[in-house]
Order: sequence, then C-alpha cells, then structure tokens
Amino acid sequence: MNMNSSPISYDPTMLGVHDWGFPVPIAYGPGRIAEVGRRCVGLGVRNPLIVTDRGSRNLEFITRLQSILGEAGLKSALFYEISPNPIDTEIGAGRAAFRDGKHDAIIAIGGGSAMDGGKAICLTANNSIDLWDFEFEKPAPKISGDNAFPKLITIPTTAGTGAETESTGMVTDSKKAMKFCVWHPELKPSLALLDPELTVGLPANMTAWTGADALIHAIEAFLVPGFNPLCDAMALEALSLISTWLPIAVVEPTNLTARGGMHVGSCLAGISFLKGLGLVHAISHMIGAEFNTHHGLTNAIILPVVLRFNLPGMDDKVRRMAEAMKLPDHSVNGFINSVEVLLDEIAIPKSLIEIGVTVDCAERIAGKALKDSAARTNPRIATLAEVQALTETAITKAR
Repeated sequence: MNMNSSPISYDPTMLGVHDWGFPVPIAYGPGRIAEVGRRCVGLGVRNPLIVTDRGSRNLEFITRLQSILGEAGLKSALFYEISPNPIDTEIGAGRAAFRDGKHDAIIAIGGGSAMDGGKAICLTANNSIDLWDFEFEKPAPKISGDNAFPKLITIPTTAGTGAETESTGMVTDSKKAMKFCVWHPELKPSLALLDPELTVGLPANMTAWTGADALIHAIEAFLVPGFNPLCDAMALEALSLISTWLPIAVVEPTNLTARGGMHVGSCLAGISFLKGLGLVHAISHMIGAEFNTHHGLTNAIILPVVLRFNLPGMDDKVRRMAEAMKLPDHSVNGFINSVEVLLDEIAIPKSLIEIGVTVDCAERIAGKALKDSAARTNPRIATLAEVQALTETAITKAR
C-alpha cells in the first residue's frame, strides 16, 4: 500500500530542464549528460579523469560519457578501482592515476561510492597531504594556489546519496576498519549534473535502497538540533518528493517523472544534512566498514530502531515531517508506523542478520559508532549501552 492516498505518476516539471545556482551550479533534466563535453570546455578542462566504482565500469553511461568527451575533443581516462565502501588504499591508487595521466579534473559518475571516491581523490590529487589530514574533525589543511584542487564534476546515477553538491566523502580506514568523513571547505563541485535518464536502468532493489538512503538523510537532518532554516526547508521538501516518488520509482522503473522526483529529492536531502545526521548513519557507517554492506540498505534496516529511540518528545518536528509526507497520522507512533509501511512496500529486510551482520559485533560496533561525527548531532544523547542495545535490536529484529 502506498503511503499517499492518491499518488500521481506524472508531473511535467520533472521532464523539463532546469539550472540552479545553489549551493553549487546544478544542471537538472533528462538527457543533460549530452552537455558534459561543452561544460568541460567552458570550465577549461581538457583531460579529466573519470572516477567510478568497479560495478559501474562496464555500464552504458560510462561508454556514453567517454564518447561525449571525445566528441568535444577532450582526452580522458577511466579509474574504476573503487569499492562499494571506498577504502583509503583505493584513494591512493586513484591519486597516482590522476598524476600519471596528467589530468586536470575529475568527473565522478555513479552511485555514492563513486561520488565519495572521486571527491577523496580530488582532495589529494594536487598535494602531498595525507588523506586522513582531511578528516572532518581535524582543522582543514591549508591549500594554496600552487596546490589548488582540480575541477570536480559530479554526475550521480542513483537517487540516494545526495553527495553531488559537497566535498564530504566517507572512506574506510583499512587499518582501523572504521569509516571516516573527509572534506575540505574549499573543494566545491564546479558542476553537479542531474540526469534522471541515467537512473532508469537501476534495478528495483537498488532503487529502493538508494531511495531509502535519501529519505533517511532528510529525516535525520531535520531532527538535528539547532536553528538552520535553510537545511530544514531542504529536508522537508526532500521528504515531500521522496515519499511521493520512491514507491512509484520502484514499481515503475521507466517512469521518468518518478526518477526525476527522486533525483531532485535526493539532491535536496544531501544538501540538508550539512546540518548533521544521527545514529542511523553512525551505526550504519561502522557496519558497512566491517561487513561491506550496502550503505542505503543498512540505513533502511536500522531506521525504525533509531526512530523509536529518538522521536518521543519531538512531537512538533514529527508533525512537520508527517505533513510534508502527507501522512494521515501526525503522532510519533503514527509516523514510525508509516515509515515501516513504506519500508515493507519497497521490500527492505527486517533485520541486519538477513544481510550477513552477526550479533557478536554489537558492542564493538557501538563503540565505533559513538566516535562517528554523525553520533554527535543525534537529537538524543546515547550511552554506549544504549547504542549497543539499538545495534542488537537492528541485527535481530528491527521491525
């Protein structure tokens, strides 16, 4: 059953082309990948390194991108040694490929792992700074004109991560088996290109998992304490779009309106979490680092457990989220029940054990999760014992 009483399946707005300048230049619309060659020329790019993940290297959009660049008279090369959960050693290999090929820009194309990998390579491409010096909690390294970041173009091919407008990226520390966020305030994409046609071939399960990730970005960002009306507005509009279009995109994979609605919703949700995230992501990051699970799927399974922990006493915020999602019941329990119905509708498993996570990791994962930056912006302070209990519940019976 769809969460909306009378879902629509067509909106001409989503089939048009639109350009937005906030927070970075964004080109949205079906077929706009065809513009990437002239866009590169306009940015002064002559030899970009295309960065994607291993699973995407043979997909049609890679071949098409290379052809478009060639037709514009540009050289390019492909680096695809990026895992579903990018690893620091892969970033080092990408930096070497960038330098060996004398590239002047990075085009990150693919899902969240390609976005994170491309951005992390961009952070380190023109300097000798260690990757972990860019860790989010550390002072930002000094970047001068002599080692300026290369131009960065982001082309997401899933509607979930929302990673296309910022420099933040999650990378696994291979020695610590923990994920950390790397970034720099001076690295901004020169162009984020949102072409919903690139998501049409996404399988139903990946549409569901990445779409749930976008939903969770918006929910967690909106619940972060503090006054940030810009991020809150983005989160609420993202919730409106995602709750409308995600179920349709899963069952109607060629519905370009639904794909477009999800692409825009995902982008807005990604902008909103500049405000912060919460325990869903803190736990999920560490599960992913150890078990190499899909990030969006892991988030989706954990979500109801953390909502039951966080939402009591947050009635006003719950009401506003429920209104944005057009839910009939604006209570805390009603909101959680509706979210669980949506997760059932898009076939999200009901426990982490179903995707290979073992119960004996709970204490270890909890300790790592509390060191994650997302844990510090969770709306409710949690003890180690509480996070361990949440993790155990998510592993055995999340809903």
